[in-house]
Amino acid sequence: MTGLVLWPEQAAKRNSTYGKSIQLEFSYCLPCKVVKGCAEDGTIEYDWSSFDKLLNEVASRGHQLVARFRYEYPSGTDVDGKKGTTAVPDYIKQRSDYNETYNEDPSGDGPTYYADWSNTELQRFTLQFYSDFAQRYAHDARIAFLEVGFGHWSEYHIYGTKVQLGVNFPSKTFQTKFFKHMKSIADGLPWLVSIDASDDTYSPILANSTLMNISFGLFDDSFMHKTHEIGTKDGYNEQCWNSIGKGTRWKKGVCGGEISYYSSSDQKNFLNPDGMYGHTWEEQAAKYHITFMIANDAPGSTYGTAKRFREASMSTGYRIAVKECKTDGSTTRLLVTNEGIAPLYRDAWFAIGDVRADKSLMGLLPDKEMWIEIPATPKPDGSDIHIVSDYILPKQEIEFNANIDGETAIRSISSTTDQTTYYNLAGQRTEHPCTGVCIRKNSSTQKILTRK
Repeated sequence: MTGLVLWPEQAAKRNSTYGKSIQLEFSYCLPCKVVKGCAEDGTIEYDWSSFDKLLNEVASRGHQLVARFRYEYPSGTDVDGKKGTTAVPDYIKQRSDYNETYNEDPSGDGPTYYADWSNTELQRFTLQFYSDFAQRYAHDARIAFLEVGFGHWSEYHIYGTKVQLGVNFPSKTFQTKFFKHMKSIADGLPWLVSIDASDDTYSPILANSTLMNISFGLFDDSFMHKTHEIGTKDGYNEQCWNSIGKGTRWKKGVCGGEISYYSSSDQKNFLNPDGMYGHTWEEQAAKYHITFMIANDAPGSTYGTAKRFREASMSTGYRIAVKECKTDGSTTRLLVTNEGIAPLYRDAWFAIGDVRADKSLMGLLPDKEMWIEIPATPKPDGSDIHIVSDYILPKQEIEFNANIDGETAIRSISSTTDQTTYYNLAGQRTEHPCTGVCIRKNSSTQKILTRK
């Protein structure tokens, strides 16, 4: 659920070399491709087979999908082969009260049709669609995150076209209803909206404290471009992050996005260890608490090697570590911390065998720690202590660090009584702390100690 992201076509092409350096893939998804009609009682009729096929293809590579449904895509031909056709379901387009608008070339992006947001059925459908989607997929381990929004690419803008709220862009009243609806139906599936939703030309979010308090995440579709940061021209992106994120949104809402295409070289150069436009990837990822980032054009470039992909991916999201492990023979206690830059946004638990801990790791913030208990005893080498989650694939594993500093281990051992007996992993009695993992036993406790 973290790291750099490829589109499925690129991920499939490079799976042999990059497959283990990424965990996520991204795809636009079209409502019109899964909606077949609407019954007289208002029930939406679906055929999810094409979407399930996509999920299965991504999962076959051991990856999860970041999905984004959209209506508008300038010059996009994936609906019917014609440029700019909306992905609004056909049953709505066939209504006499539905009328789309058109721009031949907004901001130079090419032909674009716009959904008719004056139509009440489009509004009803949009809410119902996400309800039905969440009911079917909110707990599907093939999906990591869901991106939502309106306008071009669902990125909360229609640059180059005059904004007409309630006509070519949803009214603020409907958007308010939409955000509250998403909160009520998401059912644990982390969902994100573009940082452009901070623009009050389009959005009601900043002016509405109720909406601002919803735990949605943020995605930035031009991350690390030349003027991204305040101090380099207008720093529009950073201003958006600051206004809608308030510096704390990342604590509950996942943050991600896409490396900039403002320059054809941005995606190819952002992994340069020396940085791009004065900032390194690791620096920017930490600043914005990034969990995932699309970098589809980086593979094969000078800096976009599989090794560098893995390294860059490891600098995102959470990084769980065990600082201490104690057991009394029936219950095991772990002192756990997050050494990463963001929390986990879905439930995961430490476990011994099939026995889970009493607390989920979800929401554990960077540099924070907590004690958790597992009502079970681990093997002497600790090999059956692992992290489990209902939201990862069978091929995936949430790894963790579990080294106790040598001096700490020695201090713990030296403070014990003479009744303590030490054993190495071979079961042999020893007088001193062993290298690796050893067991300390006395009449009442047993403790696993790990040394670097």
